[in-house]
Amino acid sequence: CYGEKNLENEMAVRERLALHAEGVKLPAESPTERGLEGDADLQFLLIGGELIKIRSRSWKKNRLLKLQEDCKTFWHESHRIFKKSHTFSIDDIDSVRMGRQSEGLNKHTDPSVEDQCFSIIFKGSKRNLDLMAHTREDAKQWVKSLNKVISSMRNLNCQQKSEHWIINCMRKADKNDDKKMTLKELKRFLRQINVEVDDTYAEEIFKTCDKSNSGSLEGSEIKHFYGLLTQREEIDVIYGKYAQTEGQMSAKDLLDFLLKEQREQVSMGDVLKLIEKYEIDETAKQKKHMSKDGFLMYLQHEDGSILNPAHKRVYQDMSQPLNHYYISSSHNTYLKEDQLKGPSSTEAYIKALMKSCRCVELDCWDGANGEPVIYHGYTLTSKILFRDVIKAIKEYAFKTSDYPVILSLENHCTVDQQRLMAHHLISILGDALVVKPLGNTMPTNFPSPEELKGKILIKGKRLNKLDAVFTNNNTIEEEMVSEEDEAADCKENGQKAKPKKSKIKLAKELSDLVIYCKSVHYSGFEHAKDNQAFYEMSSFKESKAFNLAETLATAYIHHNMDKLSRIYPAGSRTDSSNYNPMPMWNVGCQIVALNFQTPSKEMHINQGRFLPNGFCGYILKPEFQRSFSSTFNPNKLTDGPWLQRKIISAQQLPKLNKDKAKSIVDPLVRVEIHGVPTDNASKETHYIENNGFNPMWNERFQFNIQVPELAMVRFVVEDYDSASQNDFIGQYCLPLTSVQNGYRHVPLLTKRGDAISSAGLFVHLMLIDV
Repeated sequence: CYGEKNLENEMAVRERLALHAEGVKLPAESPTERGLEGDADLQFLLIGGELIKIRSRSWKKNRLLKLQEDCKTFWHESHRIFKKSHTFSIDDIDSVRMGRQSEGLNKHTDPSVEDQCFSIIFKGSKRNLDLMAHTREDAKQWVKSLNKVISSMRNLNCQQKSEHWIINCMRKADKNDDKKMTLKELKRFLRQINVEVDDTYAEEIFKTCDKSNSGSLEGSEIKHFYGLLTQREEIDVIYGKYAQTEGQMSAKDLLDFLLKEQREQVSMGDVLKLIEKYEIDETAKQKKHMSKDGFLMYLQHEDGSILNPAHKRVYQDMSQPLNHYYISSSHNTYLKEDQLKGPSSTEAYIKALMKSCRCVELDCWDGANGEPVIYHGYTLTSKILFRDVIKAIKEYAFKTSDYPVILSLENHCTVDQQRLMAHHLISILGDALVVKPLGNTMPTNFPSPEELKGKILIKGKRLNKLDAVFTNNNTIEEEMVSEEDEAADCKENGQKAKPKKSKIKLAKELSDLVIYCKSVHYSGFEHAKDNQAFYEMSSFKESKAFNLAETLATAYIHHNMDKLSRIYPAGSRTDSSNYNPMPMWNVGCQIVALNFQTPSKEMHINQGRFLPNGFCGYILKPEFQRSFSSTFNPNKLTDGPWLQRKIISAQQLPKLNKDKAKSIVDPLVRVEIHGVPTDNASKETHYIENNGFNPMWNERFQFNIQVPELAMVRFVVEDYDSASQNDFIGQYCLPLTSVQNGYRHVPLLTKRGDAISSAGLFVHLMLIDV
């Protein structure tokens, strides 16, 4: 284990691979070589233990689970002959849930063992690990220990993640575990970290570091090699320009850097706080200086991130009417895959809600034994109980965000099962369910997200006007209502031939739960203006919505100033692909529903849109989309500011083909602007051959941007391939209004939107209002 002994300097000691956030210490040697000291929870996982793995009522097997010496990889016993790997990384874990909180445990275990059960939920499509401990105390210990180590790993800064990753690669290269590195092992290590060098260059590095001429590197020689490997020339240049005081940055030097390069409005007091926060050399700190190591620490923490730290919390005004916000919205939320034969799952709802999705869809149909079910009608998708979905929503609706959740009902049930739906909604959701308007008088506009905190709204058909709540008027305007436009659209696309506007009988009990989101058919913007109440909203198929956005953009924007609009993918998207949400946001549509289960560029843009404002699922629309005096049209614009950006370098890009030892990436970076039509643009760097560890491009781009309030910036890193389509490596997307100027680090995410540990870009950005 290449630990503190091999990286003996103050920075490595303080910023090492220690899981410091919770006091967890990574062993300096392997557990077999020294006593396990430090944190009891970490020690518990390193020792491991036997658990019962549960697959079905009949498949329940004892299996050993333990954390390996790298404190990042779990090994678990497997009896499958062709199982390639018995390990998984902490990075693969999405969450750990105590109790029977997964579909498998809920279905295959009895309520009596609730306290002994827990689940490890993985990112992406990897199957959950459903486990049962032998005692309640053991289960609590496992969950507590797992959550502590996961939390600590996620709280590592860029420097710590980088060192952790490099040292793990060193450990893998050291096949005989002798804590030394031969030339052969060094070459293996370089391939592990995604860099290919010719044999002559590798030998030169080796000879430079092998001061003892022993034929292997150890101790301080490995430290020397590590220093050469991790030297950041681009940082040296920037630091050298401003380090004008005894070879270091004085407080004044740092202030100059922040004002000139980072374009930050800071004072000397702010500078001193940064030095106190990031400087790791006590002598420099006493002089009020920032060393190069301290400067690198600053750049790799949130203050040096591309995302404005102030936007990581809720910073927008949340007291405006609900329709003044973009709302993170999911389509066919119950599906895990395609919409023809894919499985339906309560897990899909949980994952969407944990990603701060605030509008989920429930396609409700008559089920067996009088219990309504959810699935994609007229298809082979599997079915789940309506009540199980409502239970999952109750449990997970407000784990990530306190702001309201909208349940978009596609109701195809008979009256009796609709009454049962209403019963489940009321009995399970309790006080969280909005069953009448806020206040004692008939409202004239929406309440705000702030007023609706912790509340759940029902979107669906209603038999009468909302004022009936206050007049005690039980008159029903019509007993039969048309199906949702989306249901008709699905039938239209051949999933089953029926009349497009078939009617269903609506149960009053369910109708009465629809308060602020009454579904009505769209009959034109003028008709809506003259006849629709604020709470009456329409759903638009993507083709209809895109056409309106192109031909009647200003009218569409004005429609959305006092009403809600929901957009959904066309029924012909049987593979659950997604449309581009940007044109819909450009005209102020709030509920732009996408298939969360499908990783795609469109989902990256959606994730980026809702990344700021505390990742709460609500983003306040620009003022010109909220004021009736606005004449804004995204299709007719004049010149605006321009954005200049320089892609400097990348660090620790992942290998794409880990099974091939010599597979090294040839990375390039593409920068995309997504916004109003005239702002859409894309530019890319050249590719770097055989270097995914520290490629450097130093390429400058300029974009003219007319509506920065709507623009999204997306960075995409790809592995160049001359013979076929480039392979995806990582991406990051965020609103231009949340970008920090100057030299910034950009984290990278997988195709599914999960963080790639230790990987990132280093860029320089400048937004200038001409």
